[in-house]
Amino acid sequence: MPSIGRRSLGVDLPGNRRESRRVQIGELARELGVSADTLRFYERNGLLPRPERGENGYRSYGAADRERIRLLLDLRRLDVPLVEAASLAAWCQSGHCAETSDALPQLIRARREAIRQRIAGLELLDRRLAALEEHLSLTELPMAGSSGPCCATAAAVEAAVSR
Repeated sequence: MPSIGRRSLGVDLPGNRRESRRVQIGELARELGVSADTLRFYERNGLLPRPERGENGYRSYGAADRERIRLLLDLRRLDVPLVEAASLAAWCQSGHCAETSDALPQLIRARREAIRQRIAGLELLDRRLAALEEHLSLTELPMAGSSGPCCATAAAVEAAVSR
């Protein structure tokens, strides 16, 4: 499944030297636009399999590794939670296309609903802040009773939050 508007997926084909060569973690991280620490974190937490090691002990990544990590990172950039992104990338790489194709639309729907809820919450917060800003711009702030907030500004904040 080639990605649209991006580099083509790396495929280990005979004669395809650029895509079939193995790279170390630093080069892979630069290629993918993340830090080597990010890749180590994913590996350490079981979100990526441990890569092969060269004779020097350095991690060595091939084309399949790069594409799995690229998919994981692309899913994260779409705000897919890390565990789900890692699972989808693993399914995809291991040939479970049907599971991946079934799970992704459901996950997208759930993420979009969460985004709609976050937007609604942010719009409510914006209305409260606008009301507080307007209240604080009054030349004389009304003072709450002696048992209330310590000053007019604190009263205005309390009123804005309780709306």
